[in-house]
Amino acid sequence: MIADLVFYMCAALLIMGGIGVVTARNPMIAIIFMVMSFFNAAGIFLLLGAEFIALLTVMVYVGAVAVMFLFVLMTIDIDFEVLKDTSKKHLPLGVLVIAIMLSQIILGVFSGVFKSDEAAATGMPIPEGGENITHIGNILFTDYLLPFQASGFILLTAMIGAIVLTYRKRPDSKRQVIGKQVSRTREESMVILDVPKARGTAEMKPEEVK
Repeated sequence: MIADLVFYMCAALLIMGGIGVVTARNPMIAIIFMVMSFFNAAGIFLLLGAEFIALLTVMVYVGAVAVMFLFVLMTIDIDFEVLKDTSKKHLPLGVLVIAIMLSQIILGVFSGVFKSDEAAATGMPIPEGGENITHIGNILFTDYLLPFQASGFILLTAMIGAIVLTYRKRPDSKRQVIGKQVSRTREESMVILDVPKARGTAEMKPEEVK
């Protein structure tokens, strides 16, 4: 009964978040709806016993994709005054959604819906011998360790290749040369001025500079 209630709450917020993503005129509000959809999709995966997929949904989509969208929005010209006005207008809805999501988490944790023994009693598929994330981790880092490491090196190579292809040398750009900085003497790095009274450094003549 409690598992069904949590499922319907997650499904309702997931549908509402999806509608909000495609209907929101403010891109920041659309990203917030998208993050809400990802969290509720992860909750549904937890109810189905797919802890690994739920963890990937939160880490990849919420922790990487949504953050990337936020960085893109921060780099473009956005009228923050309009953004603040729209945020105040959606504040009651945001508080309501946060309250519902907190009630989902509290209801699921204290009722034991996300535990293996209680989830098995509710009829949800749970692998024998523990959660599936444990089995996936054991197989991934034992039988498939070399392919897993190879895929990591392939991604690292792709990242380095993208940096090299987009790197451009500019002759007018200033670069830090650590060797020159370390080898500088006191006379080269400091200029001692004898500033007369009631006069600033901008009013001094070149011959007055010592």
